Amino acid sequence: MPGLFITGTDTGVGKTLVTAALLHAMTALGLRALAMKPIAAGAAQVDGVWVNEDVAILEQAANVAAPRALVNPYLLREALAPHIAAERKGVRIEIPHIVEAYGQLADLADWLLVEGVGGFRTPLDDRRDGADLAVALGLPIILVVGMRLGCLNHALLTAEAIAARGLRLAGWVANRLDPDLAAFEENVLALRQRLPAPCLAVLPYLADRDPQHAAQFIPAKPLNQWLGHFT
Repeated sequence: MPGLFITGTDTGVGKTLVTAALLHAMTALGLRALAMKPIAAGAAQVDGVWVNEDVAILEQAANVAAPRALVNPYLLREALAPHIAAERKGVRIEIPHIVEAYGQLADLADWLLVEGVGGFRTPLDDRRDGADLAVALGLPIILVVGMRLGCLNHALLTAEAIAARGLRLAGWVANRLDPDLAAFEENVLALRQRLPAPCLAVLPYLADRDPQHAAQFIPAKPLNQWLGHFT
């Protein structure tokens, strides 16, 4: 089953927003779409159950139901870097376990999106990082670029890191984080000229952070054509 790995130029750049928006856009195309967030740091109790907000957003955006234990194999309660949160909890993040969960979800939908944790090389323990997870899954990658000061350097360095791991940067999304960012269009143009993949969407600053709202900025026909390259 086709799948995509969504990573970001940093933490807090809108990976969950973009992943959920893509789910809504795929649903609008008549596709069965599902997402997993293998590692989530930060949780609160809801009706006696520990829940990560991002995981809940992805579940709500999907049009296919799946067991939460597969959608989110590792839930770390503290909102810290995952390797620190895992160490404090006495948990070791096992990449094969995540790959197995991915395999169990693979037959449930037409598309399975995997949201990475933090930036592309966010540590998972003392020797492995998010890039190792991406390699293990071997999926084409969508890069979410948080459009703020420094984003050009962050995006280009991340693209180099993706290529260095032998992975395919299949597309990218510009997500405007700073409504006051100077020369926004010029920055997007610079990335279009330099990143070795098509731009799937340019999201304006969205104060509501609503995935359905964000999905309106993902052009349906180009997205459908782009997805066709992987099926």
